[in-house]
Amino acid sequence: MRLTGHKIAILLESDFYEPEILYYQHRFPEEGAEVHFLSRLWGRDEITFQGHEHRMPFVVRESFEDIDEFALKEFSAVIVPSGMVADRLRYTEDPAELPPAVQFLRRAFQDPAIVKGIICHGMWLTAPVPHLVRGRRAVVHNNLLGDLRNMGGRYVDEDVVVDEDLVTARTGAHCHLFARTIIDLIAVRDRERAARTRGATRAAALGGAR
Repeated sequence: MRLTGHKIAILLESDFYEPEILYYQHRFPEEGAEVHFLSRLWGRDEITFQGHEHRMPFVVRESFEDIDEFALKEFSAVIVPSGMVADRLRYTEDPAELPPAVQFLRRAFQDPAIVKGIICHGMWLTAPVPHLVRGRRAVVHNNLLGDLRNMGGRYVDEDVVVDEDLVTARTGAHCHLFARTIIDLIAVRDRERAARTRGATRAAALGGAR
């Protein structure tokens, strides 16, 4: 239960890859994490999305548009899954405005304490804000190699790539490696934070004893 007390946000829309989403739905809670599936709800209380392979229904009741700066900081990771989710989420009614999902992702990138997980075609969501991945090491689906390079990303031919607070994976079929890497990264950050706290406490105690 290494992620007890942590929250994971997973963006969702129709044409998601069912095995991947079902895996996250169970794997993160196995480690104690609280999983929140977020989407744009268009003023509704809930929307039922359908998977790509089997048209599996999946109900989402939380909107990323309702998450303010304080609520965003409660998440340890924000994940953009594979399938056509990112392409659907990057729709905007006004070409002069960034899509709401892109705005949400940009806010997450502004906080290095939040792990950003992008897998397969999920990299599409960064296309309107290429500076988020410019110069960053990443892997994408082979179909998106040109997209990543055009955004200034540094392609790495590995199934999962970690670049500080950014974790990327090649395809939805690598979701198990992707999830494990995110879990491990959050756990390592927890240990490092605890070590810093212990060090500061000891330093304060020694200082007070003088």
